[in-house]
Amino acid sequence: MAAPETVSGLAPWKHAELPAPPVPRGLQWIGAVGPGIIVLGVSIGSGEFLLGPAVFVRHGFSLLWVTLVSVFLQTIFNTEVMRYTLATGEPAFTGFMRTRPSARAWAWVYTAFYFLSNGWPAWAGTAAGALFFLVWKRLPGASDTGTVQIIGSSAFLLCAVILLFGRRIERTLEILNWVLVTAILGGLLLLALWFVPGATWASAVVGYTGYDTVTRSFQFIPSGTDFILLGSLAAYSGCGGIGNITLSNWARDKGYGMGQLAGYIPAAVGGKKVNLAATGFTFTPGPESMGRWRGWWRIIRADQWGVFFTGAMLGMLFPALLYVTFLARGTDIRGLGIAGALAAAVGATAGPILAGAIALFGAWILFKTQLDIMEGMVRALTDMLWTTSARARAWRGGDVRLVYYGVLVAVLIWGITALRLVQPVVLLQLGANMAGLVFVVSSLQILYVNTKLLPEAVRPPMWRRATLVFMALFYGAFVTMSVRALVQG
Repeated sequence: MAAPETVSGLAPWKHAELPAPPVPRGLQWIGAVGPGIIVLGVSIGSGEFLLGPAVFVRHGFSLLWVTLVSVFLQTIFNTEVMRYTLATGEPAFTGFMRTRPSARAWAWVYTAFYFLSNGWPAWAGTAAGALFFLVWKRLPGASDTGTVQIIGSSAFLLCAVILLFGRRIERTLEILNWVLVTAILGGLLLLALWFVPGATWASAVVGYTGYDTVTRSFQFIPSGTDFILLGSLAAYSGCGGIGNITLSNWARDKGYGMGQLAGYIPAAVGGKKVNLAATGFTFTPGPESMGRWRGWWRIIRADQWGVFFTGAMLGMLFPALLYVTFLARGTDIRGLGIAGALAAAVGATAGPILAGAIALFGAWILFKTQLDIMEGMVRALTDMLWTTSARARAWRGGDVRLVYYGVLVAVLIWGITALRLVQPVVLLQLGANMAGLVFVVSSLQILYVNTKLLPEAVRPPMWRRATLVFMALFYGAFVTMSVRALVQG
């Protein structure tokens, strides 16, 4: 009888022992966690620094309930895609490819999702707006489109150059994000404590319940809400769809669970050839292996609830407080200069030096986000190609680096072309709403994979299964509202 993981045409898992987990204490936890800080870094530069403030400036803090629910659901989703990797050593994309109709069909579906969600270099483009403000001391206008495109394309290319260096690419991103996320959250907190009055802090706190202190009523969906913008907030509160799934690729390269047996993707400069497994592993549950499983699950909980959930909630709150303090309610800040809007508003009150510092801060946040998103996209596409194509695995002696950097070149060409199409913030909203659709599909698919393919002892409990179904309904509602708003005008 064929193994259930082979129904789509992929090879069966190999049997192996589940590796022993680390037992971190104190500061050792910083080394034990890691994928969560990468996905948090992605999260802060899109929803938290751009789309969230755009929503709250326009409609008020009562929509913070969307962030609370979204980040909670994404944290559950994240732990489930990591469950699959922990048990098999495969990224969740490979798990999806192990379902009918075929591995290649799902590879094409998720490749399309990736290009439509994260293929737009919107973060490099919005960083260009902040850099423009830093140099020219004003927000860019329509006549500055060409200049902004050149700056954005240069930032996009610089991301690719950085990915050439290091030993293990996942580890390079991990170190960068620990430093940068700590500096970002710390800097935003100091600015919020300095500038934001207590009444605004209180308004934000009660906003998580849907209460609006301006109207003194619950405003779960305020009158005149921009549903396309709201759908973007729901998807990008947290990481945003396809990036959440890529978390499992980083977990594999980190060496979580069976990922220790699978190998990783090394860098071109500083790395060495590594044998990356195209097929994952399975273990036989028993007293010893399940004890190891619980040890690994302890690390995943810390990585997601301690790092991602906490960081995403603070990362949404701090920028929103600053934007709402300096910009009048109802202002639509979307445009070429969205990333420089806060700097311009602060400059009018606190002077050009602080405005320049905030513009540089914003540009750095967005550049780092673009770096993480580019790497995640190239990594996921490489893994899918590596899994489905024996020709790719045999090319030039089976060095996965050649496939990885070949995909990187294709992504660069696509991205630089996309930057010339429309404003970066439009690309950002398009990607965010596509991310909502990705959540509808992938939440149900990871539910199926984890309950049908994994050994019964490591399958998710019923409350997690119910949460994944609710997640599909939640994001399905926002996708429906966004599509309806597009159709109506």
